[in-house]
Amino acid sequence: MRKNYKRLLAAAGGLAAAAAIAAAPIAAASAAPVASGTEHFQIMTTSATANKADVITFGLFTAAGVDIQGQKVDTFRLPGGSFKVAHSNGTGSQRFNPATCLLQLSLHGTYTVGHGTGRYARISGHGTYQLSIVGLGAKVHGRCSQSAPPIAFQQVIDASGPVRL
Repeated sequence: MRKNYKRLLAAAGGLAAAAAIAAAPIAAASAAPVASGTEHFQIMTTSATANKADVITFGLFTAAGVDIQGQKVDTFRLPGGSFKVAHSNGTGSQRFNPATCLLQLSLHGTYTVGHGTGRYARISGHGTYQLSIVGLGAKVHGRCSQSAPPIAFQQVIDASGPVRL
């Protein structure tokens, strides 16, 4: 069981990273004046195995794109450019009910944004994220499995913090 939780936590950490990436704002064009403000990111996926998730950003700028998740650094690809989101592994709680196969995970952590391209070439910032996962594990030979991919999975990451473009 712990082996499966570690996998789910690792996936959650990647997702959290994705959420953190989503929280980073887009940088303005090089010739534009510096802008600063709070940027919010929401990342969502229903796949426990994919390394991509949808991201919506709003605040200083508004955009929708893709969070390409990594172990420690995610890449947010948005119209007009991209930027990196480095995130902590996060801390929190996880529960798995072996009778119902229900998995619940809640993590919070920090992130920084930078290394932008295009409209986001000068982006910098930091913030906090909250990651929430609810899943339903598969049954293998009549028992809840933590090693098989879940049959249902929902992950949401909310992140926000100050950014400069």
